[in-house]
Amino acid sequence: MDTPLTRRTLLGQGAKLAALLALPSPLHPLAGIGSFGERDARALLDTDQERLAAWSASLRTERLADSKVPLGRAAARVGELAIGTPYVAFTLEEYLKAGGSATREEPLALSLTRFDCVTLVESCLAIARATRAGAPTWERFAREVERMRYRGGRRQGYTSRLHYFSEWITDGEARGLIRDLGPELGGVADARPLRFMTEHRASYPALVDEEALSAISAMERRLDGVPRRVIPTDHIPEVADRLESGDVLAFATELPGLDVSHAAFAYRDGGGTLRVLHAPLSGGVVEVTRSTLPEYVAAIRRATGILVARPLWG
Repeated sequence: MDTPLTRRTLLGQGAKLAALLALPSPLHPLAGIGSFGERDARALLDTDQERLAAWSASLRTERLADSKVPLGRAAARVGELAIGTPYVAFTLEEYLKAGGSATREEPLALSLTRFDCVTLVESCLAIARATRAGAPTWERFAREVERMRYRGGRRQGYTSRLHYFSEWITDGEARGLIRDLGPELGGVADARPLRFMTEHRASYPALVDEEALSAISAMERRLDGVPRRVIPTDHIPEVADRLESGDVLAFATELPGLDVSHAAFAYRDGGGTLRVLHAPLSGGVVEVTRSTLPEYVAAIRRATGILVARPLWG
């Protein structure tokens, strides 16, 4: 997620979903987790529905699909199982490129065989929640994604999607899906107006439509009064011990008009070191960073800190 355009991508359009799910998608080699046998087994899981069944079975076997277990822990486990999965950008807008309308109901695009940074976060949380509700079906998984991705959980046109990740956080908190940890971690208010989408209209295929442009502009103005609490980069080491595996991270940027440039999970490795589990554009596959979270943020050009939200079972 280097801009709102690239950060929330999934495969295909609704009309092609059934065909998409039937296609095998070879995985990149897995590294850094589990035994050789486990890596081999996961390499064979090359379709979305096979992955949904296998990953949810892992959560049940490991007793992670329980409301007594933090949701973030279950979501991070799904993220571990997704390590090595390819990053694919721009796919959420494919229905527009194929001639779809920005003002009609947006197709609910879904994939577990490729991710961008936000769809990885959404998919891991959705699988954990769907598994807690029982043996997850693709439809149940879809409902869980839908209620995170769209304002108020209601999927309508393109503009009903939560394009700015800071709104993803505030909207989710209002509905009991997450808790914004910014205030309690000493987050500093970022009151800059968000205008990136309308000021870069040519980068967004949907904004060719004047009605969609007007709706996005109105949304940006509404967000002017919504506080964003950013933990500054140099303050992250002081609060790192209060973060848990599966906390949702958004990397704040100083780019004019933009709130964040990337999203991920906080991740504690076997030794307790705090790292980042994410789908990076630069790395090409889902991974856990070699660097610690403070080191990772400090290395991001124009980063100012992080927004942090703790997932709730909702």
